[in-house]
Amino acid sequence: MSNDRALILFSGGQDSTVALAWALERFASVETVGFDYGQRHRVELDCRETIRTALPGVKGDYAARLGPDHLLDLKTLGAISDTALTSESEIAFTDAGLPTTFVPGRNLIFLSFAAALAYRRDCRHIVLGVCETDYSGYPDCRDDTVKAMQVALGLGLDRRLVLHTPLMWRDKAQTFALAGALGGQALLDLVVEDSHSCYLGDRTRRHAWGYGCGHCPACELRSKGFAAYEAAPRDTGPSYDD
Repeated sequence: MSNDRALILFSGGQDSTVALAWALERFASVETVGFDYGQRHRVELDCRETIRTALPGVKGDYAARLGPDHLLDLKTLGAISDTALTSESEIAFTDAGLPTTFVPGRNLIFLSFAAALAYRRDCRHIVLGVCETDYSGYPDCRDDTVKAMQVALGLGLDRRLVLHTPLMWRDKAQTFALAGALGGQALLDLVVEDSHSCYLGDRTRRHAWGYGCGHCPACELRSKGFAAYEAAPRDTGPSYDD
């Protein structure tokens, strides 16, 4: 347990929920920040407070460590984007091989705003739930991108910031396993029931792995990951120090 303060990019999705629990195990104080950028699946923002309220029920000491929440209005990002996450356009792949759900610059902008907030809140650690093991091909989720941003933000703010990506090399099945290692069945149930991943914002259909349309790329990743997690042996699991 570090006495340092941390700020986590918390969307209300599966990955950021598990990353939040990971941060609560490591830091004495953890604040959360979310971004409203006009996303099609804005329902994920509604899940954030539900999850934050429920986390002390997973582990009692989380209540003392969970700090304030911040929700930033970045609708300009949605206004200048022409993507399937910020409009009703079709989810497909472009000629460049990127999915139309890719919002150019999104994580770079998120990290810039998070770093400015972390500077003001005296948080020297920023946690984000990105990964490049089992994802949609977004270039701003890559390890090299995050490392480059850490250098740029540290130089630009003249303050050392550490960007943590505890899920970077974990696939979705391993992320479910990490939830179990961190908070047992209570955290797993919270992730399944209350986090949101579906790009279409569908919370009318309940599956074994949670709510969603069942056919968008995010739902497919989550469904396959949960099935793999369920099929895996339970006698071993990832360390949350990784």
